[in-house]
Amino acid sequence: ATNARTAPAKTLGGGVPVVDTLAVRMVTDNIVIQFVPSEKRDGLTIERRSGNTKPDVPPRHILNGEWGLSMHAQSFAAGEERNLLIDFGYTPEVLNNNMAILGIEPSCFDAIVLSHGHYDHFGGMVGFLKVHGSALKKKMPFYVGGEDCFCLRRNPGGNFGALDRKAILDADLTLMMASEPAIVADHAFTTGRIGQTSFEQPLQPSTEIVGIFDGFGCFPEKMPTHKNTGSYIPDDFEHEIGTTYMVKDKGLVVLTSCSHRGVINTVRQAKEASGIDKVHAVIGGFHVVPPLGDDYINKTIDEFRGIDPDYLITAHCTGDRFYDLARAALGDKVIHSAVGTRFVFGKS
Repeated sequence: ATNARTAPAKTLGGGVPVVDTLAVRMVTDNIVIQFVPSEKRDGLTIERRSGNTKPDVPPRHILNGEWGLSMHAQSFAAGEERNLLIDFGYTPEVLNNNMAILGIEPSCFDAIVLSHGHYDHFGGMVGFLKVHGSALKKKMPFYVGGEDCFCLRRNPGGNFGALDRKAILDADLTLMMASEPAIVADHAFTTGRIGQTSFEQPLQPSTEIVGIFDGFGCFPEKMPTHKNTGSYIPDDFEHEIGTTYMVKDKGLVVLTSCSHRGVINTVRQAKEASGIDKVHAVIGGFHVVPPLGDDYINKTIDEFRGIDPDYLITAHCTGDRFYDLARAALGDKVIHSAVGTRFVFGKS
C-alpha cells in the first residue's frame, strides 16, 4: 500500500513552462515586520501585510514568525491559475494561523513541494494535514527530491527529521519522487538534484540514518548502498530541491528554500535544467550563515554579481551578515523577506 501512490514525477523534458505573472507569499518565515508600506519596482510589486494591530484586542490572531519556511506560489498563464504550497514551516500552529489571516484556502492548492527533510520545513505538515486534509484536492501530487527525504535526521540538538510518509498517503496525496527536474502543476519545475559545481561548501548541520524505525524512515532498498551503514552518517542533502518559474519577458524566479547544497549551485541547477540563462529573482533561504565568514559571503556575492539577478530576496536561513554585506554591495536589488509579504513578478 505504501508504494501504491508513489510515482516518479514527470520530468521536464524539452519544454519549460512560461507564466505571465507569479506571486510568492511568505506564509512562515523568521520575522514579522509591521507598518512597512507596499511598493512597486521594475517588474516587481511588494505587498506587505500587517496582522492584528489593535492593542485592545487579544493578539490571538496575529501573523506569527518562527524559525522555519513556508511559501505559497500563485501563478497565471494564458488565463489559467495554479497554486503551490512549498514547505510547511516548523509548527502547524503558525502555519495554520498565518494561512487563515492571509486568506489562503487549502482547497486552492494544485501541488505541494517539500524541499528537504528538516523539521523547520516539514514540522507543520502533519498538523496542517489534520486540519485541512479533507479540503485538499484528491490524489494531489506531493513532490520530494527522493527517498533520502524520509531518512531520520539528527542535529546537535537531537532529532531533526522524521517525515511522516503515512500521513502523506493517508491524506490521499500522491507522493512524487523528483530526483530529476520535474514539471509541477503545469507552471513550475523542480531543479532536480543540485550538483556541487561552485566553490561553495555549505555547512552540514545534520546526520542521517538509513532504515525504517517505528514506521518512520527511508527504505534501505531504495537508498544507495554506500549510505546503508546501519549508523548515522553526514547528511549530504542530495535530495534537496528548489522550485523555479520562468516569468515571461523577465527570466527565472528561483525559490531556493534552504540551499543546503549551496545557493549558487541551486541557481546554476535551475539554469541548467531550463536552458535559460536570465535570472529575474532568487527568493528563499540562502544558508550563508555566520560560521562561514565574510570571505565566503563576499565570494557568494561576487558569484551573484556574475549571475546578475534583478532581485535577491533573503528569507529564513540566509543570515543577517549576508544581507548586510549584499545590501552594501548590490544595493536595492537585495530585499528582506518577512511573514505575509507577497512578491509579485511579471505584469503588474
